[in-house]
Parts: sequence; structure tokens; C-alpha cells
Amino acid sequence: MIMYGVAGGIPDYRKENKMKASFRWFGDNDPITLEYISQIPGMRSIVSAVYDVKPGEIWPEESIRYIKESCEKKNLIFDVVESIPVPENIKLGSIDRDELIEVYCENIRRVAKYGVKCVCYNFMPVFDWTRTQLDKMAPDGSTSLVMYWDQLNGLDPLKDDINLPGWDTSYTKDEIKELFVKYAKLGEEGLWDNLTYFLEKVIPVAEEYNVVMAIHPDDPPYPIFGLPRIITCEKNLDRFLEIVDSPSNSLTFCTGSLGCSRENDIPSMIAKYSAMNRIAFMHIRNVKILEDNSFEESGHLTKNGSLNMYEIVKSLVDNSFDGYVRPDHGRMVWGETGKPGYGLYDRAMGMTYLNGLFEACESVKGEN
Repeated sequence: MIMYGVAGGIPDYRKENKMKASFRWFGDNDPITLEYISQIPGMRSIVSAVYDVKPGEIWPEESIRYIKESCEKKNLIFDVVESIPVPENIKLGSIDRDELIEVYCENIRRVAKYGVKCVCYNFMPVFDWTRTQLDKMAPDGSTSLVMYWDQLNGLDPLKDDINLPGWDTSYTKDEIKELFVKYAKLGEEGLWDNLTYFLEKVIPVAEEYNVVMAIHPDDPPYPIFGLPRIITCEKNLDRFLEIVDSPSNSLTFCTGSLGCSRENDIPSMIAKYSAMNRIAFMHIRNVKILEDNSFEESGHLTKNGSLNMYEIVKSLVDNSFDGYVRPDHGRMVWGETGKPGYGLYDRAMGMTYLNGLFEACESVKGEN
């Protein structure tokens, strides 16, 4: 039996006005075990999902229950889902979208039954993120994810045989080309219309079941190969939040995704949206923007990239942020191999660094 709020059990953070440290876990096939994750100082929550069910299908309750019980055995809490994928036919506004949205709503009900409080998702067409290389080696021997424009310029997905990291490999090349044509016809305003339709159906269900839907920004936050991108900047985040003005309609604020654009003032945006209580989930990582606006994922320290990590955390603490935080991607260091961006060592170091920043900022504010 798991005891809450007592020594040796799962601490009851719900009474504390502080961030909730979290870590992504890809299930039993993840080489980073729950035991390892539980040893990271301050770790509380597990971010996971049912990974063996296709988008648009209902998650079995036994699979959700298994994640919850596995986490509890290691004194961790499974209360964040990343993600329940949004099928392309919902984004495109296809004839079967109502049926698919009902399936989506049922999955919200099911994860809520097992204690999930936050669902991270995205509305990006075709692929979740774009990188041109997953193992770019730095001078110190570590490797990381990068996107270089000189490797993208001149490519045409309608003519060339392209298979970039982050693309959904379940599609055939002809299906990908067909999707590009459909999204070109739909355009940004069409995508906004379909996102509005989705939110107006889904957010009332999330409200009923005490779940916060937290949209992840486009990664990177600008068009790739002409595909529409809409969750990209402060103006568009304002527009998104106004569609359904509810605490259940909130943001996953990813500093690395939004921070790829020099136009986004990350600390200022965080201060604004955390003051509005519309950030449910923070993905905190650094990124180094290059002269031609290419970028490299870097170590978490401010000096390693283009983002001021102290100002980011200070903006959260100053506005009493009490949502979820995960260190997001990390480099591969110390000879570790595995899923690019999702090794143990650098993400654990990143979380420890973030813990220190939060503790320092809270002390200055007088919260400790």
C-alpha cells in the first residue's frame, strides 16, 4: 500500500505552491528505469503514455493502470501524459473527425480515472519536430540534436525522397506527399479553424474530469517545407488561449522549441503566461541559435546556449508557478547510447541544475 504525505511514501506536493519535478519514461522498453529516475533529487512525477496504441484508438484501461502502479512502486506519481496524439484527420478537418474526437475525449476520461492531471499534446502537421541530425558531436565528445538550414535548403518533399528525424515512419512516402498537398490547401487559417473545432469539443470534457490540456508549441516555431505552423509566438499563443478561455486550456511551454526563434522573448513570455496561470507544464532546456538561424541543442547552463536559464526560472518563481517541470532533451554524454535526446545522464544533470535554480530563486523570494 502506498502512503501519501508520510516518510517513505509519496510526498503530498498538492499543498505546496512549488513546481513539480517530472521525467519522461517510455515504458518497460525504456533503458532508463523508474528506479533510476526515482534516484534523481526532488523527482516527483512521471510523464508517460500508452505507446502501443495507434492515434485515433482507445487506450486500454489495463495499460493506463499498469503505468500508474509501476510508478507507485518506486514512489513516483503518474499524473502527466505526453501525449495523446491528435490524428491527422482531426487537424485536417476530415469527415471522420467527430468520431476521432470522441475517441480522444474517452482517452481523457480514462487517464483522469487513474490520476492524470495534465495532458501534453500538439497540433503540428505531419511530424512532431524537425532535426537534420541526431548525433552532432561537440568538441567535448558529447552528441546532441541539431537543425542546420544548409541541410534543408533546396529539398522538396513532393519531389525528393526525404526521411528526416522526427517524421512519422508509419506513413508511406506517397502518403506523406499526399498530406503535404492537403495541408498546403488547408493553410494556416484552415488549421486554426480545425484547432478551434477540436478545443470546443475537448476542453469541456477536460474541465469535467479536472484535466488540464497543455498544447506543445511547434518545433521549430516556423514553417518547414510550407507546412502551416500556428503555435509559434506570443501573438499566436494569445490567440490560442482566447479560443476557449479556461484553465483547462493551457500551455506546455517548451523553452527549446519557442527559443529557436530570436523573435520570442522567452523569460517575458513565461512571466506573462504564468501570471495568467495558463502554463501547466514546462519543458526547460537550452538551445544555441547560430548565425543563419540554424540551431543546436545544448547543455542546460545559460552559457552553453542562447537562453538565460536563470531568468526563465526566476519568471516562474516570481509568478508562483506550481505546475510540472521536466528537463526535456539532453545530450548524450559519458558514452551513453539510446534514444537521442532521452539519455539518463544529461537530463538528470539538467534536472539537478534546475532544482538549484528554483531553490535559489525561491530563497531570494523568501519562499524557503
